[in-house]
Amino acid sequence: MLVLASNSASRRAMLEAAGLSVECVGADVDERALEAEMADAPPAEIAQALAAAKASAVSAARSAALVLGGDSLVVCEGRRFDKPRSREEAADHLRFFSGKVMQLHSAAALARNGRIVWLSEDCAALHVRELSDAFIAEYLAAEWPAVGQTVGVFRIEAMGVQLFDRIYGDHFTILGMPLLQVLDALREEGALTT
Repeated sequence: MLVLASNSASRRAMLEAAGLSVECVGADVDERALEAEMADAPPAEIAQALAAAKASAVSAARSAALVLGGDSLVVCEGRRFDKPRSREEAADHLRFFSGKVMQLHSAAALARNGRIVWLSEDCAALHVRELSDAFIAEYLAAEWPAVGQTVGVFRIEAMGVQLFDRIYGDHFTILGMPLLQVLDALREEGALTT
């Protein structure tokens, strides 16, 4: 059984749909402190560091298990965005994203015995259409508070798909994990049949 160092419903659903048995264990990691330490690092490196920190933290307590950590990070016009803390902040994020390209970095790390054995990241470019204030209000009325748990204020598998007019990148990366890379790594680690 694979241990997912997260309580993310979308990551769990992706892994289970791919045929994996998954146990979810939330990681006790101060993400904001790690981001602050790495403030000048490229977004891909920050996403990887967060994924690795989560995998390592859970793996230290579950040494016999293979632990998967993941993280997603959104950048738009050089500004990094975290999950919105309120519905008002979510509306502010959406107004900022309107008419711009959002870069979504999704990283994953595997740990065993408290040590990282694999690490990777992928990036998708999501072109946000021009969003009216009326649309933003209607969207948040339907999608809040669920989108409060997401960077980018969207669930691509739900109404969030309406935010975009073009998307470039892997669907799984947009859902929050570079799943095809993860599956390859699990085969390399002997957790899946080759």
